[in-house]
This record gives sequence, C-alpha cells and structure tokens, in this order.
Amino acid sequence: MEGRASRPSSDTVTAVRVAHEISLDAQHPAAEWHAAVPATFCADWQGLHLDPERQTEARVLWTPDTFYLRFECRYRELFVFEDSDPNGRRDHLWDRDVAEAFLQSDPSQPRYYREFEVSSNGMWIDLDIFPGGLSDLKSGLTRSVWLDQDGHRWAAELAIPMKALTEHFDPAAVWRANFYRVEGLREPRFYSAWRATGTAEPDFHVPSAFGKLQFEG
Repeated sequence: MEGRASRPSSDTVTAVRVAHEISLDAQHPAAEWHAAVPATFCADWQGLHLDPERQTEARVLWTPDTFYLRFECRYRELFVFEDSDPNGRRDHLWDRDVAEAFLQSDPSQPRYYREFEVSSNGMWIDLDIFPGGLSDLKSGLTRSVWLDQDGHRWAAELAIPMKALTEHFDPAAVWRANFYRVEGLREPRFYSAWRATGTAEPDFHVPSAFGKLQFEG
C-alpha cells in the first residue's frame, strides 16, 4: 500500500480526513487508506536491533466522529491468547503478541493518555492511563483483523469513537502518539517502537518520547 500524501518528518504521523465513515476490512482495506502515509518501524524500544521481518506500519484516518487506525505487521512467530470476554476484550493482552497505539489528545497533561491494543486473532483492550493507575476506557471501538499465515503478516483496523479520545475535538490541535509491537512467548521478547523510548528495560509508558500526530483536512 503506497501513500499519496506528503511524507511527514520522522517524529510526525498525519491523520488524513475522509469524507465519510468507512467500513473496516483488514484483508481488503478501503481505498481511503492509500492516502495515509504510514509510521513505519522495525527497531526495538531503544531504536536498536532492526528486524525487517517484524516491521510494523501504522496509518491513521479521521472524520469528526471517528478515529481510524490500521496496523500492518510482519511477524516471525505468533503467540496469542485463546480466551477472551465474549466481545473479544482480553485483560493483560500485552502478555502475548500485540500491536499498540498510545494516543494523547492534550499534550499539556503528559501523564494522561489512552492505550489501545489488538492481536492477530482479533482480541483487544482499551485503557485510560493516568498518574498512578489505569482503568477500562470502554471506548466502544470496533475492529477487523486479517491473518496471512503463509505470508507471515497480519493486519488490523480499529474505529474508535472520537468522543472516547477527547471531549471537544479540534482538528487544528497537534496530539502526541506512539505505536508499538510486542512479539514472543517469553523473555527476551521483541519490543518495538515507532519512537524509541530509550529506557534501560522495555517500557512503552514514556510520554516524553511520543511523536506528533497532526490532522490533515
């Protein structure tokens, strides 16, 4: 999938506006996704040990009502949970292979952000992160996931209600964001990040390392 938008700087991802709500289909993505230039990464959380066979691409689209996110992931092996809540939600999903997005609509509150995770078998979790803890976000997201075992790749699309991310959406605002992957059954697992967190041990919860997320009209 090749984007048509101008390529952003290495610390910025651009969400492209779409004229109408789109249907999620991870195997056959809507044409609108082609306009979104991906945030691409295959290095670990420190920005080291590049592994192209574990490359991740994250694309973002938006309407005033919905934040759309698409992951395209290459993998070596997959390790997933086999059980979840009836709606697919799985607590501690990060203990298996996942793609993740941390989204911060108000950078003036650096310790407050939202966390979204999805696995190759369609399980998910959404969390509200705040100083000293976390809680279930209950965002009302919907998703579509596709797994190509022969090609060692999988894709996931999420549609997140904008009201779950910000009370008053302003497309002129610049958000902060980071994208991640985890792969591996046991340590040392492969923790990769779009914007390296630079911590000694794997840690994605480093808001100061988040990149910029801008909204293109």
